[in-house]
Amino acid sequence: MELEQTLHMARALVLADLSAGDVARADVVSLVEDAVAHRRWWVEQWPEGSEFVAGLVAQDVQDALLERYGRWPLCPVCVGGGDPHALEVEPELGADPHWVCAKTTVAVARVGALGSVVAGGGSRGPKRDREAEDEH
Repeated sequence: MELEQTLHMARALVLADLSAGDVARADVVSLVEDAVAHRRWWVEQWPEGSEFVAGLVAQDVQDALLERYGRWPLCPVCVGGGDPHALEVEPELGADPHWVCAKTTVAVARVGALGSVVAGGGSRGPKRDREAEDEH
């Protein structure tokens, strides 16, 4: 796959996950664009790493959201289990990245496929955290 296709695919997969959690607002989409721009340089330097770009963009967006809004995506496996926590991308640097619950080691969905498992807003971390801040 050529560089631009790889980057567009990574962008589309992360946007699909953000949309599944109803957090694909303009400011959040800007975070995706920033991550893709950063990874463009990265994959230009290391073309063999192109199969890792989707997972890296997902992690970049997750980190940026944590800094600005809160955890995302929240684990739908453990919702209601007391300690809400975010899913993690595994492998951290590898092909075929998945969202995984670190507590249960359950692979929840491939990056780009959170919409198939999100029920009742389980991945709405930043929006939920923002609403909680607004209430206080």
